[in-house]
Amino acid sequence: MFDTVVIATDGSQSVRRAVTVALDLAERFDATVHALYVVDASEVESSPESVRDQFRAALEESGEEALESVRGSTTRDVVSAVREGRPAAEICAYAREVDADVVATGTRGRHGENRFLIGSVAERVVRTCDRPVLTVRQLQEDSD
Repeated sequence: MFDTVVIATDGSQSVRRAVTVALDLAERFDATVHALYVVDASEVESSPESVRDQFRAALEESGEEALESVRGSTTRDVVSAVREGRPAAEICAYAREVDADVVATGTRGRHGENRFLIGSVAERVVRTCDRPVLTVRQLQEDSD
């Protein structure tokens, strides 16, 4: 039923439960796991030009740390990728590229704390992705 699971992560504490649920799903179905971090191009482009390259590198490093956190949460092999672009669009494109059966994401990320119920990236993925999307709400006791 699920052969390929994509986990979209931004490295925030609120995505931990989504990672756990997605990895459990992958384990149950013996699915291939892909972990994806997207460097938000609009954040990079809106930064001062004099620090743009350093900022991009810092975000890429954060992405690698987020992906390492996913890899460290399982004994399964995890295919990982860092992309740059509009996060929701990149998540959907990646899911199509790897022929994902499901995309898992948290409902609140680094910038979603002020959103009501669901983060803006997660909401856009739900609305635009042509693959099933599993959104995982952070439980109250898991909050930052």
